[in-house]
Amino acid sequence: MEGRAAAPAAGTVLNALATGTGSAFAIGPEVTATVSLDGESVSGFVAGVEDADTRLVERCVELVTAEYGDDQGGTVRTDSEVPLASGLKSSSAAANATVLATLSALDAVDEVSRTAAAKLGVQAARDTGVTVTGAFDDASASMLGGVTVTDNDRDELLHRETRAWDVLVWTPPEQAFSSDAPVERCRQIAPVAELVADLARDGEFKRAMTVNGLAFCGALGFSVEPMLEAMPDVAGVSLSGTGPSFVAVGDGDDLAAVQERWDDRQGTTLLTTTQSEGARIHD
Repeated sequence: MEGRAAAPAAGTVLNALATGTGSAFAIGPEVTATVSLDGESVSGFVAGVEDADTRLVERCVELVTAEYGDDQGGTVRTDSEVPLASGLKSSSAAANATVLATLSALDAVDEVSRTAAAKLGVQAARDTGVTVTGAFDDASASMLGGVTVTDNDRDELLHRETRAWDVLVWTPPEQAFSSDAPVERCRQIAPVAELVADLARDGEFKRAMTVNGLAFCGALGFSVEPMLEAMPDVAGVSLSGTGPSFVAVGDGDDLAAVQERWDDRQGTTLLTTTQSEGARIHD
């Protein structure tokens, strides 16, 4: 009983910490999960990372086998193209990939909608304290592909569209864990977040993410300099999640100009694209 699945990373349009409404979009890099159900307890492993915190993916297996199997145990191994704690939704991608891989191992993929599968990963994230909001915005974008707008308090999908954007990501060397984010400071910018939510629901995603980035850089204590370097050339740029990565969207020529500036910064830059397929099973 083995299954394998992959789920994409995502960038932020609207951080849900201020009001509970969030928006995210799927991008190219992926997390792959391989699940083998052959034991009583669940053990997790992250390729290339010793002593990794694997509680999230282990809990995903437990929830899926409790609901659609016979509480089987086994192993789950994840292999990530997404840097950990970078603001690029690696946890949501890992959870989605693990849920789908476990369903595949149980031959139960057709029993569960993709939205319901994403909610299992969200529940696992809440159970293990990985996220403050549950991150249904991130999970839905990763699972379904495209750009999603969600009510994270109700785990409700409000809106989904697809966009064909080139995407530039800058990730500095440090990490930032969303569970450590100053929630009360973020709630102080709720009026701005409500404006961003209105823009996102109207499909004005690029404008929305730029306003979001300016506001949340202030709330979370990040410099707006990477955004200011991008804004002459692109309409959409933001801090992603609770940082430290920044994402910019546009066309390749405009992003090339931004990359020249971001390449001068410590860390790494990645040129990728939006992803509209979402998570998928590996045969």
